[in-house]
Amino acid sequence: GAMPGLLLGDEAPNFEADTTQGRIRFHDFLGDSWGILFSHPRDFTPVCTTELGRAAKLAPEFSKRNVKMIALSIDSVPDHLSWSKVRGVGTGHLPGKGGAAGLSRSSRAVGQTPAQPLTLPPCAQVFVFGPDKKLKLSILYPATTGRNFDEILRVVDSLQLTAYKKVATPVDWKPGDSVMVVPTLPDEEAKKLFPKGVFTKDLPSGKKYLRYTPQP
Repeated sequence: GAMPGLLLGDEAPNFEADTTQGRIRFHDFLGDSWGILFSHPRDFTPVCTTELGRAAKLAPEFSKRNVKMIALSIDSVPDHLSWSKVRGVGTGHLPGKGGAAGLSRSSRAVGQTPAQPLTLPPCAQVFVFGPDKKLKLSILYPATTGRNFDEILRVVDSLQLTAYKKVATPVDWKPGDSVMVVPTLPDEEAKKLFPKGVFTKDLPSGKKYLRYTPQP
C-alpha cells in the first residue's frame, strides 16, 4: 500500500483525495506546515470517535505548533461529514488554515497505478510529517487501543525542537525539561551554542558522553 510501507525519512506520497474540505493534494495541503495523518480503520467506531473529540479539543494546541491534521479512513466523504456533525468536529471547530480534514476511501496516491487506492491496515496509525514532506515519526496501534494525544503533542514538541537545535530529548522528556546535547557536537562548540551551560552526568564507566543543557 501507499502508506503502510513508509519508513522514517521517506517522502510522503503526494496523493489526491476528496476530503471534508473539498479535493486536496497532500503536499499542497501541508504547504510549509508540519502535518499529522491519522489513519482510522473505519468511521463510527467508538474508539476513533473518542479520538476525534479529543483532536478537536486540542486543535488550538496543534495550530500553535503549525501542525495540520488529517484523518484518513476507508469511508466516503458524505459519511465523514455526517460523522463530523455527530461528533461536532467539523472544520468550524478546527482553527488555522485548513486545520483538519477527513479523507475518503476513494483517495488515490499520485504516482501509483491509477486504480490503486490508498490501502490501510485494520489498525490505527499516526504519521508525523515535517515541512520537508518527509516522515519524521510513525506509531502503530491496534484498533482496540485509543491513541494518547498528550504523547502525540509531546513527540511533536520533541521533533520540532530537535529539528532546529542540536539537541535530543531524553527518556520521558516533557517541554521545559533539560535536553541532551547531540554527541557529534564538540564541547567547545556546545558551550558557545548553549549559553545556559552544559553539564555532564557521571556514568559508572567514567565516560562523559551524557551532556545536558536547559531547553533552548
